[in-house]
Parts: sequence; structure tokens; C-alpha cells
Amino acid sequence: MTNTGMFFRMLFSAVFRRRSRAAMAVVASLVGSATLFCLAMICIAVPQQMNQEMRAYGANLIVTPTASTGDKAGIEDAMVEHTSEMVAAKGTAKHATYRYENVRVNAAPYVMAGVNPDDVENLNHHWSVDGDWPSEGKVLVGRDVADAVGLKVGSAIKIAYRASDNASGASSDAASGDSAGSSASSSASASPSASASPSQQMQDGRVSSDIMDTSGTDFRVAGIVDTGGSEDSIIYATDDDVTKLTGSTRGADVIEYSVDLSGEGLSDLVDSINGMTSMHVKAQQVTKITSSDTRIITMLQTLFWIVSLVVLVLTLVGVGTTISSIVSQRRNEIGLRKALGASSKSIGVEFYAESAVYGLVGGLLGTGVGYGFALVLTTTVFQRSLDFNWWLAAASVVLSMLVAVIASVPPVHRATRIDPAVVLREE
Repeated sequence: MTNTGMFFRMLFSAVFRRRSRAAMAVVASLVGSATLFCLAMICIAVPQQMNQEMRAYGANLIVTPTASTGDKAGIEDAMVEHTSEMVAAKGTAKHATYRYENVRVNAAPYVMAGVNPDDVENLNHHWSVDGDWPSEGKVLVGRDVADAVGLKVGSAIKIAYRASDNASGASSDAASGDSAGSSASSSASASPSASASPSQQMQDGRVSSDIMDTSGTDFRVAGIVDTGGSEDSIIYATDDDVTKLTGSTRGADVIEYSVDLSGEGLSDLVDSINGMTSMHVKAQQVTKITSSDTRIITMLQTLFWIVSLVVLVLTLVGVGTTISSIVSQRRNEIGLRKALGASSKSIGVEFYAESAVYGLVGGLLGTGVGYGFALVLTTTVFQRSLDFNWWLAAASVVLSMLVAVIASVPPVHRATRIDPAVVLREE
């Protein structure tokens, strides 16, 4: 029999003769490998899932005109399409456009947004809508508007549009803040109200005012939106209805994007859009979305490293304790082999190989168990499927073997220092 054959025979003989101890070492490696592989799979999948979930809470990127033109043309359809192509080239994205106009309801100033209802609904899954989204002749009103005017789903509402209310161009700068909705609300307060209009005239010796003018176009309330944010102070209608009400067609004041990017990727996209000066648009991140996304992912990754470190330490202790027990049981055998001429190196190699076998078996079993746990967690918590990562599995098995070998270093070092004369004298 060759030396190699004898080595493997002695190795497997040592493993099977001490099956209980070997099982303990395998279990220690299995638990560590399963936990680490499960955490790694979740750490890879969860940020992606969280990023997708965060996209349901509205836009993380808005695009507005760099400056209003003389006729307040806004962002034309061709520019919306071009900008959307740039965004889509960086990552999966959804978008919606908003055209803001200052209108009056019962002579009180409000902001109306012309939108594509399907796009807005697809972008803002977090909106709580009582009733339906706007359609032809029907509007979606914010909760604040509904409470102020006394509206319910199905109520009639008369909306008036005056070009003089929009002459200041406030609505075209509606999205200069973190979100289009909050800035749109501020544009309402910035627009000239009827009572302050400089176009007052004298009639019958008295100053006339349109403050009591309640004329306008009749609409029905399709639904009421309640977000707890600035969207509650806006009236939403279809683009066609806003065009009919104003008697003019123009581009969007804001494009909101929910793009599957975060951190530096999103910043690079913003810089790319802003670098195209010929586009006459500017982009900016919605910080309340992007900062929350980054913070949550950072917390998850930090938690992963802390738990991984604890698991590694426990695995080292478990495997090291088991190998120490095996060395103690084989103390006499080691002394006899050294007395017969076996070198410390050959004895150390055998123990390291034995530890690697424990790590290999435990790593293979632990990887399978860890994937099962990760699959259950992602399915039940995130309602998502989880593909098996073969590269991560291979790394898990190799790490399990490496940890087992490292854990066996102290007991193997003690084994190679056994004095055969002392051991044989005790016999």
C-alpha cells in the first residue's frame, strides 16, 4: 500500500472509530455554515427587495424645467421621452408627469394637477384613495381640499380657471423642493388671489372684485386621496380635462421617477441629466426616499456583519472543542506513533485533514439547510422567490473547511508537542 493510500485509510479509520465526536464537529460546522449562508443570501437579496419596496413609496428622482419660458411651455413630450430613456438606461424605472395650474373652488385658490391616472397610480402605491382615480369629467381631490370645501365621493365641484392667477408662473416651478406635491402647495399660496388682484375696476362707484365669483366648470369627485402629506392639498384631473379647462396645451411642470437605483448610482444619474445643458431640465433626488433607503440597507449590512462575526466565533469554539476532545482521546496513539518515528508534521497534517473533512461535510449540509431557511424567510416575509447562488455556496463550503482547520490549530499544536516518553511511561 502506498503512503497516500495508508494516509487516507488512517484518516477515515480515525473518523469512523470516533463517530460521536466526528458528528459533533460536523454539527458545529453545519450550524455555522447554515447560519452564515442564510445570512449572506438574505443580505444579498434583502437590499434588492427593500429597494423595490421603497420604490412603492413614491419617486426618488424628480426632473423640472431649468427656467420657465415665455409661454410656460413646461417639459415637452419629446423631452419627457428623452429623459425617460436616459433614466431607463441606468435602471428599471416608473414615471409620471404633472402639469400644475392655479384654480379656484368657491373663489378660494387651490392647485390642480393634470396627470395620467394610470402612471400616478403605478408610481404611488402608498396613496390611500377612497373611491376612484380621476377620469373624464371627474377629479381626485386631496383630503385637505375635501374637508375645506365639504366634499365627498360623488359630490359636484365647480372649478374655475383664470389666466391672471397663473401669470406669475408659480406653477411652473412647482417641484423645486423634495417632492412635487409639497412645492405645488407652496405655489398655491404664492399665486395671486382674487382679493389681491390688481385688475380691480370701478362699477357703480364701488370697487368691484371677483372674490364672490363662483363660476367655473362642473366636475364630479371620483375619489379622495389621503397620504398625510402635501398631496392632500391638491386636486388631480386628467391631462385632457386640464387642457379643456385652461384652453391651452403645454408640457409638464414635473416628471417624477421611481428608479431602481440608490446611493452613488442615483447621484451619477442626476449628474448625467444635469450635465446635458441642452435639455433645459434639472434633476434632483428626493432625499426623504433615498436617505431612508440607504439608512435601512446600511443597518441590515451592519447587522449581517455583527451576527456573522458571532457565528464565526461560536463555530470556531465548537469545532475547536471537539478536536481538543479527539486529541485527548488519541494522546496515547500519538505518543506511540511518535515513538515509532512519526514526525510532528505528519501527525499535524492528519489532524488538519480530519478537521477539513468535518468542515466539508458540515459545509455541504449547512449550505443546503441555510438555503432552505433563506428561501422560507424571503418567501414568507418578502413574498419573493430566491434563486440559488452557486458561487456563494462554493464560498460557504470553502469557508466552513477553513474555519474547521483554523479551529483545530491549538489542539493540533498541543498534539505535536506530546512527549512519547511521558505517554509510554504512563502506560
